[in-house]
Amino acid sequence: MYIQEIEVEGHLIDSMILTTIFDIVMDQRGDFEVLEFRIGKRKTDYSYAKLLSKGKSRRHLNSMLRELFRAGAVTPTNVEAKLAPAPRDMVLPDDFYSTTNHPTSVFIQGKWIDVQGLMMDKQIVVEPDKLHAQCKPIRLVKKGDLVVVGVMGIRIKPPERPREGVGIFEFMTSRVSSEKPSATIVKRVAEDLYYAKRDGKRIVVVAGPAIIHTGASHSLAKMIDLGYVDALLSGNALAVHDVEYTLFGTSLGMNLETGFLTKGNRNHIAAINEVLKAGSLKTLVENGVLKKGIFYQCIVNEVPFALAGSIRDDGPIPDVITDSVEAQKEYMRLIQDADFVIMLATMLHSIAVGNMLPSSLKVVCVDINLAVVTKLSDRGTAQAVGIVSDVGTFLPLLVEELRRLESTANK
Repeated sequence: MYIQEIEVEGHLIDSMILTTIFDIVMDQRGDFEVLEFRIGKRKTDYSYAKLLSKGKSRRHLNSMLRELFRAGAVTPTNVEAKLAPAPRDMVLPDDFYSTTNHPTSVFIQGKWIDVQGLMMDKQIVVEPDKLHAQCKPIRLVKKGDLVVVGVMGIRIKPPERPREGVGIFEFMTSRVSSEKPSATIVKRVAEDLYYAKRDGKRIVVVAGPAIIHTGASHSLAKMIDLGYVDALLSGNALAVHDVEYTLFGTSLGMNLETGFLTKGNRNHIAAINEVLKAGSLKTLVENGVLKKGIFYQCIVNEVPFALAGSIRDDGPIPDVITDSVEAQKEYMRLIQDADFVIMLATMLHSIAVGNMLPSSLKVVCVDINLAVVTKLSDRGTAQAVGIVSDVGTFLPLLVEELRRLESTANK
């Protein structure tokens, strides 16, 4: 048999790290032997395990090691990461390494170097002379870039079960819930947001047009005004419905106060026309036409936003970035250095943003559709806390709790 000694350290039991490692070996029909196992005796203590992983061939062993290293295992002795030059722009060398979204380091010239700008399913480009490693998508790789290949010399730290005992991320034992008491969940999310703002952390909101349809636009606008939004990511629909509701009191022609349709979709197109006449949302505000709403608050409070285009868009308004690559770049720019991301009633934008986030970020996803929050987790954003709730009910309660926290703090 082909063997490789590996070791792993951390909260191995309550974070299920050791179980994951055993499962990887058994699922790939390999074998293992536990050489050493030390269990932490206090909550803050790490546990440690040393194992012998066994494969039927070198290829079989390497296949197991690729997954074991992604689960947090390392070799007892440090091995230099292998680098190979990219043969052309946007072309990778064979056996390139594909990243996870977990904190990652590469062993270069005798030192562990943290990889910057982590995202899942990207590549690691290294500048050895600068001891710098950067996560890059394939389209940004240039000819001659030194790309990490193989599986050795890479160290990954998967997320562990939080142990602080405060906030939504510690409160939720399951990552998706429609069963927990909603008032308690809202309170926990509000506390996490409040302390994030107090500590100067960046909060990014990803939002869908259902916020307007459900009558929660006032609440998101108030969140922005209170300083709980440092960037807003969305699409054409949220902006158009926000303008329509502000100017005409309707969303897709439906009066949100009475529930009656008025003029069908004409108000929707009229809202687009007003923005097109002005040239931008900012000009619409400066001209005194747009006097309230989500994007009014973004503009007067200088909160940056990015609107990614879609083939389904009516218009779109001039603020929408219709080039999907450029929209992705702007999303990536705005989530850089984010500490907390809250996703509200949008499947496509939530999953797209989730794929750009490191697993160390706090993420809350609120959607009435259970499939949205489970898909987000299944597609790699496993750290997200999913809350199955109507955003039209959730957001007003959240803002009410935030105002209560602000009021209490000011006494």
